[in-house]
Amino acid sequence: MVRMHTPVHLVLGEDEFLAERAMKAIIAELSPAVEVSTYRAGDISEGELAMATSPSLFAEERAVVFRDVDQAGKEPTELLLAAAKDPAPGMTLILMHSGGGRNKSYVPRLRKLAQVHSAEPLKDRDRQAWVSNEFRRLGVRPTPDVVAALLESVGSDLRELASAVSQLVADTEGEITVGAVHAYYTGVAEVSGFTIADQAVEGRVDRALASTRRALQLGVSPVAIAAALARKIGDIAKLYNTRGNPDQLARELGMHPFVARKTMQVARNWSGEAVSEAVIIVADLDAEVKGRGGDPEFCVENAVARISQLAR
Repeated sequence: MVRMHTPVHLVLGEDEFLAERAMKAIIAELSPAVEVSTYRAGDISEGELAMATSPSLFAEERAVVFRDVDQAGKEPTELLLAAAKDPAPGMTLILMHSGGGRNKSYVPRLRKLAQVHSAEPLKDRDRQAWVSNEFRRLGVRPTPDVVAALLESVGSDLRELASAVSQLVADTEGEITVGAVHAYYTGVAEVSGFTIADQAVEGRVDRALASTRRALQLGVSPVAIAAALARKIGDIAKLYNTRGNPDQLARELGMHPFVARKTMQVARNWSGEAVSEAVIIVADLDAEVKGRGGDPEFCVENAVARISQLAR
């Protein structure tokens, strides 16, 4: 089967990881012998740009990548448009544009000339589906609780999530459970932080404090623990006084259904007054661990104890 060559590609969006991945995927579809040149569109001179997009003397297959097209001036952008309208034989032109910048008005014209690859930042509600698709790309169909555990463990950065999925699939041979995710990330700041937060909001004072002290001994950042507490309290604040279908509520709030169900169960033990006080505690803690004053480790332990007691 002969592949149709698409000579012009527009990678459009602000997410650097998605943009980089799209660019690499385009190049991977070309011949292994393709010559790849990369330029920053905002820095290249008009003469250099004209030379880069001119036909090859030896009709060699080439891929020319122009980064930061959104920062290019009017003249270079007009030259890129001309090159995109009539690309040289054997050339693949890849234009990387954030969608904003000084020449945002050129985006509609570029769209008409190129195959568009989206690199728009993901919304929170789309991140679970994205992680699931990452697993499927590697031949694994994850359960919703595995996806939720990985998001809690790693955070929201797509580059780190993609790396985590790849490592988990390789190291577990595709047999991935929630236990495997937690075991794999033992000692990672976010996992330890969320373990502590889970214990605190469930009112398990002694266990939460013991976990906090152990995490701090292992070098877990007080900032990471504070962030995990804030996220858990934020979820409880959304759901403590809510009734209804967890799946529907999850869609409305941009949460994973597994997280919504788990949070609703815990939130039943919380009153409005307790939630309000916990919100104040985590706001104060955030300021304290970021340098407002006091010993960050003591502040974390104190906050964990107070939140655990509020949940009882």
